[in-house]
Amino acid sequence: MSQTTGANWSRPASLLAGLFFIATFPAIADAPRPVGPPVAIEIRATPIASFDNRDASRRQFGSLEFRGGLVLTSSDKDFGGISAIRIAADGANFISLSDKGRWLRGRIVYEEARPAGIANAEMAPILGPDGRPLSERGWFDTESLADDGGTLYVGIERVNEIVRFDYARDGLLARGQPVAAPPDIKSFPYNRGLEALVFVPRGSPLAGTLIAISERALDKDGNIRAFMIGGMTPGAFSVKRSDDYDISDAALLPGGDLLLLERHYSIARGVAMRMRRIAQKNVRPGALVDGQVLVEADLGFQIDNMEGLAVHRTAQGEVVLTLVSDDNFSAIQRTILLQFTLLEP
Repeated sequence: MSQTTGANWSRPASLLAGLFFIATFPAIADAPRPVGPPVAIEIRATPIASFDNRDASRRQFGSLEFRGGLVLTSSDKDFGGISAIRIAADGANFISLSDKGRWLRGRIVYEEARPAGIANAEMAPILGPDGRPLSERGWFDTESLADDGGTLYVGIERVNEIVRFDYARDGLLARGQPVAAPPDIKSFPYNRGLEALVFVPRGSPLAGTLIAISERALDKDGNIRAFMIGGMTPGAFSVKRSDDYDISDAALLPGGDLLLLERHYSIARGVAMRMRRIAQKNVRPGALVDGQVLVEADLGFQIDNMEGLAVHRTAQGEVVLTLVSDDNFSAIQRTILLQFTLLEP
């Protein structure tokens, strides 16, 4: 990140720059209204001491160890609906987005290894190439976020579009440029479309690939449709769907494996979440991928509508998973942030 944005997002420009064709918005007759600078907001944080509501002493859950969590609230009317998050290498500075077309960035404050608060929080509308907020076009359902060293990719679910931002240069005032995606993505069902984006960095066989996964666009066998865009081996693949779980986000582990965040909701069972680890070597055109379940949790645990997932490695070498929830701007739901250490074998 440049000094303007204050985090470490500044490595060289995207490998996708020469691989995507830039799409254009229709011409606009009216000049865009000026957009002001990002607005500072205050976020209050209440600690979550235990993940298990029934056993406060329990720390290990499947392949994860609970580090701590926060319930986040704000008096700002635009706060909430957080659908995706990415955390810088320092483990503190983050960029996230809401499903109403707004950026939220800030810094996680720690006490020892536990998240304790949010500082330097700012919000701003996500802008299109003309400088107008994307939400003014009805492109408000921004659900997914991928980072390529300062180039950010945002997936917009209900219109199934992907938009690219030069965040390292322009920060929260960056103007999004739509990128061409496989035409089949446009056929994803309404409100079940693009839900997760992951950019694969250099040093991997899939380097330069943008992985795009739907929430619940199903193939003929009832599995979740996904695409590899750009890179050396673009094409479609599927994610094995089981136990009525849908995809809500994805991230890459340091070794390159794909980590999936999934959620389930039913009247009988309520809300549940699950995480699966997919070997990157299995992600290829035409494949049906599945993997180890790392953790599964229901309302007996401190969860809500878990929608965002990020991964970073600490200076001590620990792999930390950060999850955030989308409260749907509802008075009966919560915005929570959870952190776990991945217990590697």
